[in-house]
Amino acid sequence: MRIRHLAGIATVIGLGSILLTGCVIPGQKPAEKQAKATPSPVERCMALAALKGKALKTLPDPSLVVTSATINPATPAKPAQPGSRTGPVPAMPEHCEVLGQLRQHKGIDGQTYAIKFRLRLPTDWNGRFFYEGSGGANGTVGLAAGRIVNAPDTALERGYAVLSQDSGHDNAVNSNPDRQGTIAFGFDPQARRDYGYASYGVSANTAKALIKLFYGRGPEHSYFVGCSNGGREGMIFAQRYPEIFDGIVAASPAFALPKPALAEVWDTQAFAQLAGKMGLIGGNGLPDINKTYSDKDLALVSQAVLQACDALDGLKDGMINAFTKCTTDQVSPALEEKICQGPKTDSCLTADQVATLKRVFNGAHKSDGTMLYANWPWDRGIGGKIGNGYYQGWRIWKIGSYDGKTPAINVVLGGPAMSVFTDTPKPLHDDPTSYLTFMLNYDMNKDSDSIYATNDTYTKSAWDVVSARSTDLSAFKAHGGKMIVPQGVSDPIFSIDDTIDWWKAVNKRQDGHARDFVRLFPVPGMNHCGGGPATDEFDSLVAIVDWVENGIAPDRIRAIAGSHTPWPGRSRPLCPYPQIAEYRGSGSIEDASNFVCR
Repeated sequence: MRIRHLAGIATVIGLGSILLTGCVIPGQKPAEKQAKATPSPVERCMALAALKGKALKTLPDPSLVVTSATINPATPAKPAQPGSRTGPVPAMPEHCEVLGQLRQHKGIDGQTYAIKFRLRLPTDWNGRFFYEGSGGANGTVGLAAGRIVNAPDTALERGYAVLSQDSGHDNAVNSNPDRQGTIAFGFDPQARRDYGYASYGVSANTAKALIKLFYGRGPEHSYFVGCSNGGREGMIFAQRYPEIFDGIVAASPAFALPKPALAEVWDTQAFAQLAGKMGLIGGNGLPDINKTYSDKDLALVSQAVLQACDALDGLKDGMINAFTKCTTDQVSPALEEKICQGPKTDSCLTADQVATLKRVFNGAHKSDGTMLYANWPWDRGIGGKIGNGYYQGWRIWKIGSYDGKTPAINVVLGGPAMSVFTDTPKPLHDDPTSYLTFMLNYDMNKDSDSIYATNDTYTKSAWDVVSARSTDLSAFKAHGGKMIVPQGVSDPIFSIDDTIDWWKAVNKRQDGHARDFVRLFPVPGMNHCGGGPATDEFDSLVAIVDWVENGIAPDRIRAIAGSHTPWPGRSRPLCPYPQIAEYRGSGSIEDASNFVCR
């Protein structure tokens, strides 16, 4: 049964009666009231649709507008439809779906912005709240199924009430092709703040209030799970709103924005210079960075990294667990062995290709050596053959597909980010050519300081607005919060070396006891949020719930290699940094039980 928003429904159904005591028959005198009945999910859902006036004043933010509240029947999983950008739709139990918005405002660009959200309230509720993190620059309300990073099912299927939101801007409404397309929100100070940090606390607290209205009680425990920008959002909660969540999974966090965008510029300039040396110039006069390395070239690099580092953890198994030892100095001899002694072939690399990789992996810096972001660990997830094809996760981010059909994500995301999240945003047309031109003309020595500067319109620097890299988690710890940070060692956009540096700083601030409430779990071989030659299937939600509710700290998380890997079904323990998985010396190397974290 589907119930749509009914104008004036509050005059027919007493809102407080529906939510707290049951139905009241209009016109019935108090003495004639029958025994109070528990309101049905349909009635409770209808009542949420009727929220207005005085009822809104009792909520965390009275700007709330509930645009619809609908009871949806249970549905099976649906495969992705041809041409769909949303992918497959997971199975869903019966639930009340609430759509709404908060804090609508008119931007200085003349556009109307609001924090739009979707909240799903299952009729068979487990008493918990799950906030679903977003990705990229967001701008979409999200499915609110409760995607669990690297797990096959969803939080909604497990009985959680689930929220997703668009971070205060709508890609379908607020996009401007002459101002970086869907990143145009960055030109408006309030929309910029909403994306950076301001939309999260109000949306979470509003969801908790709606949960209490619908069920008659608030959640017993609240969890946040997200990856990439979702990981950054998790860090935002721990740092700015530490009392909202009991457990946070902040995977592959974009918490140092916009510094990684500086690295994207650095990498793009390095690959562009290589393209120039190789004579790879496109019809538009710009370097074809996508052709600087073939898939076979990157497979050679992966082989060299394995040759140099696979055995550093005591076992040659195609995985580099001791990745902190896999330095440029360690890898260089194996890479140099791959350098062509004659003309370039598929079985060798040019000296310029090797030198460019070293430049990229050693990190973005100014000419005086000042680091602008972080260096990168060498790992086998940079490439390699799998089945009838090759791994694409690293190359798509860094240089794009070899055929040019998929441009480098570093360019199409890094260009807009670097041109918008500065002291004075610079309008660019929304196309890869404009972004690449901007990045190639970027002066790393002079322009990079603009992310820390402010002007009269933007009273906080881009770093202050979007960064979530604070090492002060004392309030979150005092609340009793727990955090898990999984990240791929082969993540091509957010360096795990930077995340490790952050964790070390947190640990120092906590006098060596950071692991009491926050643990970092590197995933060797894994690319950004998943993929790559890795054991990238694991259940971080079970781990964080067990820590929060049962006091069982995750000393290891069992992870499995999927069908996209060289070893389908292989299992390994993910170990909390600085521990790594080491083979016990006996038993199958395909079984996690034969490995210990030490």
